[in-house]
Amino acid sequence: MRLLLIHADYLEFKATEKTKIAEDTNKLEGRMEECLTVFTAVERGDEVNPEVIVEKALSEITKIAKNLKVDNIVVYPYAHLSSDLASPEVAREILVEMEERLREMGYNVLRAPFGWYKSFKISCKGHPLSELSRRITCDTGGKEEKDEKKSKLYLLDVEGERLIELKEGNVQEVVKDEDLKALACKELGIKDKEERGEPAHVKYIREKEICDYEPSSDHGHFRWYPKGKLIRDLLADYVYNLVVEYGGMPVETPVMYNLENRAIREHADKFGERQYRFIQGDRELMLRFAACFGQFMMKRDMYILPRYLPLKLYELSTYSFRYEQRGELVGLKRLRAFTMPDMHTVCLDMEQAMEEFEHQFWMCLKTGEDLNIPYSVIFRFTEDFFQENREWFFKLAKRYRERYKRDVLIELLPERKHYWVGKVDMAVIDSLGRPIENPTVQIDIESAKRFGIKVHQGDREVYPVILHCSPTGSIERVICALLERAYRDLERGKLPMLPLWLSPVQVRVIPVSEAHKEYALEVVKRLRESNIRVDLDDRDGSVGKKIRNAGRDWIPYVVVVGDREVEENTLTVTLREKSTMKSSYRERMSVEELIKRIKEETEGHPYRPLTLPMYCSLQPTFK
Repeated sequence: MRLLLIHADYLEFKATEKTKIAEDTNKLEGRMEECLTVFTAVERGDEVNPEVIVEKALSEITKIAKNLKVDNIVVYPYAHLSSDLASPEVAREILVEMEERLREMGYNVLRAPFGWYKSFKISCKGHPLSELSRRITCDTGGKEEKDEKKSKLYLLDVEGERLIELKEGNVQEVVKDEDLKALACKELGIKDKEERGEPAHVKYIREKEICDYEPSSDHGHFRWYPKGKLIRDLLADYVYNLVVEYGGMPVETPVMYNLENRAIREHADKFGERQYRFIQGDRELMLRFAACFGQFMMKRDMYILPRYLPLKLYELSTYSFRYEQRGELVGLKRLRAFTMPDMHTVCLDMEQAMEEFEHQFWMCLKTGEDLNIPYSVIFRFTEDFFQENREWFFKLAKRYRERYKRDVLIELLPERKHYWVGKVDMAVIDSLGRPIENPTVQIDIESAKRFGIKVHQGDREVYPVILHCSPTGSIERVICALLERAYRDLERGKLPMLPLWLSPVQVRVIPVSEAHKEYALEVVKRLRESNIRVDLDDRDGSVGKKIRNAGRDWIPYVVVVGDREVEENTLTVTLREKSTMKSSYRERMSVEELIKRIKEETEGHPYRPLTLPMYCSLQPTFK
């Protein structure tokens, strides 16, 4: 809340025009003399705890009124003090509450009507205390209360079925896995004192012509070049196939929602992240941060029977929006517009929800295997939920430990603060030792009731449990993780590269001279017919330079065609995966053998054709 307090000889107003959010009232004009006029803007953040806002606002107003020795107070709605306004309903309720409470305290109160265009006149007294401003927030500043409700982080001892509490003083010693240690440090707020600049992927996205910031848009929005668009589309295809095979039903919903819908506003406020909200005409709207809103409204309108459950709706939310602070924007790790694979599963009860949680947990882990980006895992539960389901959790954790040979973290919350009682988050550690948040599964026990989603079970209507699942996390963060992983490979002496099925160009064919071009084109034709992305380097320059260019482009297979290859009807192929910084690994093989090899490596993964001209001489430069 923002307040502008004017000690005035008088304030008078007259309502001139009604808006669609105007309150019904007969008090359309008024005047008060020798008064403290409180121009008030109720902000979005005030909706988190209106009671605290009213208490703190009244404390400031009455303190100033006593100092000025005035008994007359004008409460004047004034939206122009802020660009981040609360909903009309909440704002009106807070202003009415302020008026009533001030009256109870013995003040004479005049409140200007809410939602009306008004003309006003004011005569400010002009002394040092006649113009004051205040900012009111929900923060109570109570250290003891915060300490009391603070969550705790643990390392899971699977064998002993116990939790080892982690603190700043013991995390380095207790957690042996380096990636998990990095995640634990982030959770505990242990900052890396060494300033190491921006993560490696920020350089790679420009250098490899994947994407870049769009300077003519809002900060944190990207332009995607043909290679990057292809990678995004392949990842979208991958998740689509994964989810549909699992039983998810694809849908599509709007990106913009009306915050006058109470359920939508409550869910948005519960989320807590910064959001794009704006006024259009007389309506307050928001851009979605996930696909929850549209899918929940769709489920609300469905007649759901128990035999349909678990009912899974899936959407690739292109785009979702979060208004991250400008200083927090970091390449594809933190951005304002992103593509989120988002599935919501309706479960009859907690028993079914926990069973589905397990299935989706393993599905998320599979994406890490398929993409070769190992995840570090942290579970988050309320204390009550964990204690009630301790045996189930340890069985799940033991199976994870047996399969992946890795430990997990667990955060326990003393009480529920969100719509979920339990969730799992998975992260990839970047080249600077910082987590990139990727897949998640959440157990939501609030949203069904809030949105009116019901399961019709005989004569009863049951509010179901809903699972939120993003099998990979946002597509942009997947690309971020892949590029960071490539840089970490480079640090370990391996050449950086993308998985073969995601490489924009899988094979580059280089003819030694014009005399070898016909044979090279025949090789290209056969590869293209086999659904392999291949181009031909027909540019001027030496073979050595062309091979180096292919290396800079991270081409997995580079085929050089010379006299020997034409005469023997074979290929000399450089395999990037087996090469090092110091030496290239080459094999001789037939076209059929190369095709077979690539098909085996890409089996089970989606394919899309080359999105660039086949001839390198015709490929434009975007960076």
